[in-house]
Amino acid sequence: MIEQVTKGIKISIETEFEGTFYKNDSLHYAFSYEITIKNQSNETAQLIARKWNIMEALNDNEIVIGEGVVGQKPILVPGDRHVYKSGCVLKSPFGAMKGSYLMENPINAKQFKVTIPTFKLSALFAQN
Repeated sequence: MIEQVTKGIKISIETEFEGTFYKNDSLHYAFSYEITIKNQSNETAQLIARKWNIMEALNDNEIVIGEGVVGQKPILVPGDRHVYKSGCVLKSPFGAMKGSYLMENPINAKQFKVTIPTFKLSALFAQN
């Protein structure tokens, strides 16, 4: 498990290789990840947006920017946590992801970024 705390918001990540499939005559590798966002601060925080940098072993990088996570903009009061599962598809058996969440205190509208630490994506059969 990968973990990091930024401004009292703890991000924990677990990954899993889901399998392979062919698309357009090319082999693809599917990965899932589960993220737990825990508010360890003394202030309420709402997740407004996300930014991902998806890096592949074949040197293909993709930037993904969007609102919320999996269609939600969770509000976390102190001590709350939000867990969600998502995934990505790579063209190689190895890669990594990192990024950030844009959070906002709904009481005073103050915004801040929370770092999503780099986590590896690797197919079990391809590991040494």
